Amino acid sequence: MLNQVVLVGRLTDDPKVKNTEDGKEVSNITLAIPRSFKNSEGEYDTDFIDITLWSGIASNTAEYCKKGDIIGVKGRIQSSSFENKDGNKEFRVNVIAERVTFLSSKNKDEPESAR
Repeated sequence: MLNQVVLVGRLTDDPKVKNTEDGKEVSNITLAIPRSFKNSEGEYDTDFIDITLWSGIASNTAEYCKKGDIIGVKGRIQSSSFENKDGNKEFRVNVIAERVTFLSSKNKDEPESAR
């Protein structure tokens, strides 16, 4: 069996690192990924994928990436369920990053070594 996903898209916001109660670094980001085909109105739809980054991946991404940068993510899909405030069970699918590659930056004035 295999649970692996590879995504390439633009960051929708600046990555921010938080610490869990036990001191682990975590960052939750969203990638905007345009579809490769047009919808019935002749426009390209965009998918927004939630991704969780842990430890060094989280801190490096927050340090070197900004909103609008293109990154590649290799990871796995994780599903979970919870009870919402109305008492109904909800399901959520999230990507857990195992590797992040910095592909391009919107800030062209930034020195190459910082990318």
